[in-house]
Order: sequence, then C-alpha cells, then structure tokens
Amino acid sequence: MLAIVAAVATMAAGQTPKVDPDMNTSTRRKAKRVGTQTTQMMLAAPQVVAQRLTRMALAGASPSPADQREFHRMGAEKVAAFGESWQAMALQMMKVQQTFALSMLRSGWLPGAAARPWSPGVNAWQDAALDVLGKGIAPVRRRAVANAKRLQRPRLR
Repeated sequence: MLAIVAAVATMAAGQTPKVDPDMNTSTRRKAKRVGTQTTQMMLAAPQVVAQRLTRMALAGASPSPADQREFHRMGAEKVAAFGESWQAMALQMMKVQQTFALSMLRSGWLPGAAARPWSPGVNAWQDAALDVLGKGIAPVRRRAVANAKRLQRPRLR
C-alpha cells in the first residue's frame, strides 16, 4: 500500500515513479490511472475555487439570480459528489470482501473442496486498494474537471 501512495505522490509531482518489481502490469496500470485522476483533480480544484471566489467577490452583498444559482450549485454538487464517492467505495469494498471471503472458503474450508492454500498475495491487496481508491476519486474528479471547463467559458450577461 505504501508503494501505491508513493507512486501516486510521485506522479502528482510530475515525475515518473520507480517501477516496483513485485507489482504486476495490471496493478501498475491501475496505479497510473489513480495517479492521473488525482493529478487532474488537484489541477482542476484550485481553478474552480479561484473562479468561484472571484465570482463571490464581484457579486458583493446582493448577488444576481444567476450568481445565487451558482452558489447553491457549489454546495449541492459537493454533497452529491462525496455521497456518490462514498457509495462507490463502499460497494467496491463489499465486492472485494466477497472475493476474499470466497477465496478463503475455497482454500479448504468447504467440505469436499480441493484444499488450496489461501494467499491472495500483495498484488491482490494492491489491486483491491487501487480499485477502491479509483471508485472513490472518480465522481469528485469528474465534477471538478467539468466545473473547471464550465467556469472557464466566458459568461454572457
């Protein structure tokens, strides 16, 4: 797990992470995807914050109806994105737990089953963690990037 965090932090800094020889191709691909999503979100969020704070400052004490809609949208969008994120992460965790429980059962706990050692290995745990992280960051990143694009367009009055 520490290797994943280090790889994501390295990619966010714009550097190429060192390849972990124990990490398989699928896990590397997932780590790169999560790192890319994190970087996109890290670049989009400050743009959105700056544009919205500027809009708030320009609106002053009596914002227009369009400004009021945008300010309401800010809060509602955050609640929706984080709710969707938590729900996606919880569902993915449930799938991971079911997969690991089934592999434990197959390892010899079921009568008549061929006994196989239960050892999901580091790659399985890394894949599971990356899947959960990817599912969790996707809704937040999607909204942040969409807002950055939408707010960059000039407003017509």
